[in-house]
Amino acid sequence: MLSVALASISGAIANVALPTIAKDLGVSPATSIWVISSYQIALGALILPMSSLGEIFSYRRVYRVGLLVFTLASLLCAFTHSLPILIVGRMLQGVGAAGVVSLNTVITRFTYPRAMLGRGIGLNSVLVATSTAAGPSVAAAILAVADWPWLFLVNVPLGGLAFILSRWIPVTKGSGHPFDVRSAVLNAVALGGLILGIDEIGRGEATEWAILAIIAAVISGIFLVRRQETLKAPMLATDLLKNPAMSLAVTTSGCSYAAQWFAFVSLPFFFQDVMGQSQIATGLLMTPWPVTVMAISPLVGRLSDRYPAGVLCSIGAGIMSLGLILLAFLPDQASSLDISWRMVIAGIGFGVFQTPNNRSIIMSAPPERSGGAGGLLALGRMIGQATGAALVALIFGLCALNGASQGTAVVLALLAGAGFAGAGSIASALRSLSRKPAEA
Repeated sequence: MLSVALASISGAIANVALPTIAKDLGVSPATSIWVISSYQIALGALILPMSSLGEIFSYRRVYRVGLLVFTLASLLCAFTHSLPILIVGRMLQGVGAAGVVSLNTVITRFTYPRAMLGRGIGLNSVLVATSTAAGPSVAAAILAVADWPWLFLVNVPLGGLAFILSRWIPVTKGSGHPFDVRSAVLNAVALGGLILGIDEIGRGEATEWAILAIIAAVISGIFLVRRQETLKAPMLATDLLKNPAMSLAVTTSGCSYAAQWFAFVSLPFFFQDVMGQSQIATGLLMTPWPVTVMAISPLVGRLSDRYPAGVLCSIGAGIMSLGLILLAFLPDQASSLDISWRMVIAGIGFGVFQTPNNRSIIMSAPPERSGGAGGLLALGRMIGQATGAALVALIFGLCALNGASQGTAVVLALLAGAGFAGAGSIASALRSLSRKPAEA
């Protein structure tokens, strides 16, 4: 849990420090964004290869190596005074985080007895959700008392402690099948190019390069999928996606995480720029969502051990959609209470969706293909988050070009998020029509 929290927080912890980092290193604000993008690209490109390596060499071994790389890379980031080296360090952080993020739910499967698996995945799910959401708040707290290198230095003792504790992770036997280097390269180009292209388009910069990146990603993705059909243990688990329950669960995951990031990226602008709230107040106003997810996860974990995931996830995504609609139509002079109860509703919806959906994805695969299922779970989350964040940036840019207010942009972003959550609810409801419901 400690290592998962570190990997999740690191994805967004440097955002609030970008202006300071750019000034200290003598680079432009646009160039400093690579401190964020390099981490996300490396993480997205290596999720599936790390899952495959876990199946081959044992999940425990790959997980521990990833954690060690992440911790050492954090040390490099903390002591560099050069942007290129900082970018390299962030990429190495992403490499290590991929080993942690892609396998944490798989390891949960081998840690908990089957009857309690929903509770274990519930704890894991709430940790990912709250850690990701808490990144900017944690960064603000650290920067209030220390310089930006401490954003990375704090990972070193905590990562070291997690590495020591990880010796008790259950040992699983590796499958021994060969690692498919060609698929790994195609996957890196496909996912890395997709994340880079979406990120660039969202910021409205270097659009021609963004289009080329997406074209390269699509072509690589086509060749990747075609190659997987000839393999017994494919890196991209197309064999598992043939189960409609699995494919619908992954679709639900991508839609719901995109919806979450529509809110998490747009609402801070509304609170600070439209309502005039401080950074601390903004952090407090964002808190009810993750706190609600944390509070209901134990209950939802027990429910997911008893009731069909398709039903629970459809209800949860529908509630989240309602919460986002309510947030979009906040009154002009909204009080903290007006905001908080709406955030609670959205948090309830996300919490009800997340745990049973993750459990469904993991348990729809046979034990020897847990790595492939874990890769699909992490992949759906990553693509959903990247898509949501990029589309918010695109909405904000289009509104600015057309003279619309930032408040209008936030409303449009929240309604778009509600639409994604609604699509996830429909996809989840369709699981009941699947011929292979399995754990769905």
